[in-house]
Amino acid sequence: MQLLREAFKQSAEDDTRVVILTGAGDSFCAGADLAATNASDIANYDVTRSLRENVNPTVLAMRALPVPIIARVHGHAVGVGCNYALACDLIIASEEARFGQVFVRIGLMPDGGGTFFLPRLVGYHKAFELMATGDIISAQQAHQLGIVNQVAPYAELDATVDGVAQRLARAPRLALAKIKAGLNHSSQSDLAGALDFEAVNQDACFHSPDFIEGVTAFLQKRKAAFE
Repeated sequence: MQLLREAFKQSAEDDTRVVILTGAGDSFCAGADLAATNASDIANYDVTRSLRENVNPTVLAMRALPVPIIARVHGHAVGVGCNYALACDLIIASEEARFGQVFVRIGLMPDGGGTFFLPRLVGYHKAFELMATGDIISAQQAHQLGIVNQVAPYAELDATVDGVAQRLARAPRLALAKIKAGLNHSSQSDLAGALDFEAVNQDACFHSPDFIEGVTAFLQKRKAAFE
């Protein structure tokens, strides 16, 4: 997790325009390694400390990163792995991908931000159902629920992700950063607060080189070339 946070920090400081998050092996992220757990480990393990020092800072770093994060989900994204995907800005999944809040199957509640992200995507009742049953759903089901943005055949997943990433990379970086920040802010704000956030941050966009380029390109009937 520390290496991942360092990568996010570096992406915020250099000229990175899009981050693609994926997993090694057959899964995007299959959650904790239960095979390595024994009774002694459980008795002595400080879960609160582990979450506060590892998982929570990683999720917060993902949401604070001013560039878009695309989750490329090729296999299972279950447990905290599902919630890492939910913390991304876009989710593109293969037809073989599966998603699940499987914590309840081993007597746990969701962590990694699941109780924050999922009900905002699918509503309270569906979120409760998925968490209380621990059901694993297909990529198509996740797409129908609004969890996944696009579903592609496995062989076409990389091309699909690359196409979306290239489109975002051509977009005005400041505007994308403000869009992400605005959506983060709105999830914990009322309408008046959201309107004021827009008013303040639109000013920054309005006085940016990207806005000048956007208007100039529009008047010249060409595609904008944002820096």
